[in-house]
Amino acid sequence: MLEESEARQRILSLIPNVTAESVRLDQAVGRYAAVEVFATLPLPPFDNSAMDGYAIHQSDCGAAGRKLLLTGGQPAGPDLGLEVSPGHCIRIFTGAPLPRGTGAIVMQEDTIRSEDGSTITLTESTDRGEFIRHAGADLCAGQRILTAGAPITPTRLALLASQGFAALLCGPRPRACIVTTGNELIPPGQTPTLPGQIYNSNGPMLGALLAGAGAETTALHSPDDLPFLTKTLQDALTSHDVVVLAGGVSVGDHDFVKPALQALGIPLQFWRIRMKPGKPFLFTTHAGKLIFGLPGNPASAFVTALLFVLPALRKLAGASESGALPVTTPATLTAAADNPGDRPHYLRGHYQFSTASFTPVGLQQSHALAALASSNALLRLAPDALAPAGSVHPVVLF
Repeated sequence: MLEESEARQRILSLIPNVTAESVRLDQAVGRYAAVEVFATLPLPPFDNSAMDGYAIHQSDCGAAGRKLLLTGGQPAGPDLGLEVSPGHCIRIFTGAPLPRGTGAIVMQEDTIRSEDGSTITLTESTDRGEFIRHAGADLCAGQRILTAGAPITPTRLALLASQGFAALLCGPRPRACIVTTGNELIPPGQTPTLPGQIYNSNGPMLGALLAGAGAETTALHSPDDLPFLTKTLQDALTSHDVVVLAGGVSVGDHDFVKPALQALGIPLQFWRIRMKPGKPFLFTTHAGKLIFGLPGNPASAFVTALLFVLPALRKLAGASESGALPVTTPATLTAAADNPGDRPHYLRGHYQFSTASFTPVGLQQSHALAALASSNALLRLAPDALAPAGSVHPVVLF
């Protein structure tokens, strides 16, 4: 059995190089940049006002009580080419370009305007440079604003838009097919007709997980039938970059994933990982396509997808290797937790952001879906480990 870190390293080492494609900026959130991007404009692009108020000359900065003659107005938008002189002021608005000669902006709340609107009186002292945004103070032209492999977030989208970019070179969206297996499974919405039938929960769960990692997903189902599963797997491989099978990866009489791969002439890269839940995990490749075999129990399928499938999808989509890895954070245990087994155990639980604490939730068996649904983090406990309440450990967030 492989250790988890070795399994993930082997998977990521086999990800093919991504091919960049041009993506419209309004469709780029959730994608990964394929190239470095550098600023072409400073931010702000010109000196401007940080407040609604009045532009005054630097000679009029100082103590309160000065009376100034109002001689014009500059709204946000095109520069009107105004100039402020000593003893005068110009009405100005947030984001508006500064009139020539501006020494400071006085907030309108710090002024009293005459009844006829021709003058203002400063009610507070004013320092030179007050409430002026200088060109390039936030960002200089030529400064790197995006590294290759970085995820495109809404805030990064805003930064790219501020530079006038209408499109961006990004990694591709992987096409992933989820193949659930099992005679016992029926789709949600269908009425059970035979004893022993259960609803297919892995399909929707894995579909949502993979879509959240940026994949375009398709869902298929195969009964426990070797010819049917072999044909389903063959079809999935013709039109997808990634195939994720759920169930049928162990050694039971009705586990046909490995025989189906063998029938297609696809050797395994590895099978079984030293962890709990999720030991009967399978991975291989075929013609540049990635094939994952996940255990059928929901918690096992979820944990292995989170730790191994999603990092591979992110890297296939163009993420940097470090950016593809699961997100971890330190957490203080609210209760003692132990692992008496001989494999690392990933406990499901709830991470409380306000207290940076972790509480194990419900049943920890691999079939326990309700406990998984109440969780948002995993705690890895080494074999024979005892973690007392109050101890701090890294947890994987999801």
